[in-house]
Amino acid sequence: MQSVDRAVTVLEILARHGEAGVTEIAGELGVHKSTAFRLLGVLENRGLVAQTKDRGKYHLGAGVLRLAGAAAVRLDISQEGVPVCRELADELGETVNIAVLDDDAAVNIMQARGTASVTAQNWLGRRTPLHATAGGKVFLAHVEPAVREAHFGRPLRRFTERTVTTASALRGELETVVERGYATTLEELEPGLAAVAAPVRSHDGSVIAAISVSGPVYRLTAVRLPELGSRTATAAAGLSRRMGYGF
Repeated sequence: MQSVDRAVTVLEILARHGEAGVTEIAGELGVHKSTAFRLLGVLENRGLVAQTKDRGKYHLGAGVLRLAGAAAVRLDISQEGVPVCRELADELGETVNIAVLDDDAAVNIMQARGTASVTAQNWLGRRTPLHATAGGKVFLAHVEPAVREAHFGRPLRRFTERTVTTASALRGELETVVERGYATTLEELEPGLAAVAAPVRSHDGSVIAAISVSGPVYRLTAVRLPELGSRTATAAAGLSRRMGYGF
């Protein structure tokens, strides 16, 4: 824990000063220069600090911007998504979630419940599999092909009799997701559960989240899913505009 605390302190020192040398950092940490040098080496290897070669000083690296950008996206989505989720949940009466991609899973970061979903599960904070959820299929449909194929290279867990677990079947389904603008699942994660989801885009057009509507199959029937998918896609487009897409 001491090393972690010191590493964070190094980042705070560089944020405060803009740049600093090993001697200066060691002095503020109250450690030997060799200890400070080792900490800086680890942070440099992870891209969190970088060295100005001609002056021998260190400054914050691009890795910090990457982490800050990821956090900012989640914060922005959480703020901008509230009215969109609430309106969609009130209109449809079902549970509406916003999920973001987290490595090999989709993580729900916001949820709104409609009047018909008073007994629905709480999905907030849950990591859900990409291949068996509507939001997850949205992400798989829009990631780089190499990332998608790497995911298909691992065994895909079967959750129900309807779970699609073959790469060939999923590839065809994901092409459809891109063409029509939304994904669907029908009892693929849990018996009796259906869902639709559509992509949310950032200002540069990249997919940064998925907004989904889920509920029991007796309400979200196979016949009704296209209508719900289209409405969800419209809501996702509205949230995308809030995130700067199309301007």
